Amino acid sequence: MKKLIPALALLCVMSVQAQQKKAPAKPAAAPVAANPLKSNRDSASYAIGIGIARNLQAQSLDSINIAMLYKGLNDALHKKAVPFSDDVAGACINTYVQKVSGEKAVGNKIAGQKFCASNAKRKEVKSLPDGLQYEVVKTGNDTTHPKATDRVKCHYHGTLIDGTVFDSSVDRGEPATFMVNEVIPGWQEVLPMMTVGSKWKVYLPSSLAYGDRGSGKIGPGATLIFDIELLGVEK
Repeated sequence: MKKLIPALALLCVMSVQAQQKKAPAKPAAAPVAANPLKSNRDSASYAIGIGIARNLQAQSLDSINIAMLYKGLNDALHKKAVPFSDDVAGACINTYVQKVSGEKAVGNKIAGQKFCASNAKRKEVKSLPDGLQYEVVKTGNDTTHPKATDRVKCHYHGTLIDGTVFDSSVDRGEPATFMVNEVIPGWQEVLPMMTVGSKWKVYLPSSLAYGDRGSGKIGPGATLIFDIELLGVEK
């Protein structure tokens, strides 16, 4: 589960990570232009800036005051006096992150509610009291239902309501194996309803998915859509 980066290490960690390793869920690559920078120092500096920007975007923090970001970088790098302690800096970041996340969660929940209200009108969709919706795409011949304590093998394809793919064992070409009681609440609810060999399309409100915290490409408060095929149950 994605956690907030500690305040003091925020900028440094983000830029170093951007250079040293690839994140599992990267935003779409920006167009690559000819490099106008004349030295490795300039190129590295610019690349670090790109890394910081992309990590801020991934955390929905691209609305920050760029001028103040630059001032903070400049003051810290030149060892100038700063207006608050490390603890206060951490509190400032956490407060702002929570504010931005909360605002985004509200918008995503409203969009999800509208989507599910429209989706519920389709005759093939079944809606449950907690907001979970599903439609049976294929029914398997096996009558086995997994229990919460079982390990299952599944193929799945997960998208946001706008069609953005955030995770897919189908695209990777490798089924996933996991304990039923170790996944998100919506999966824990729907898997015991399925039988081996069945394929369902499942619609999960944020309360049954990642809630207000989000994860990777999944924004806070996001409604998720999964194509789930239950391939087997390991007792």
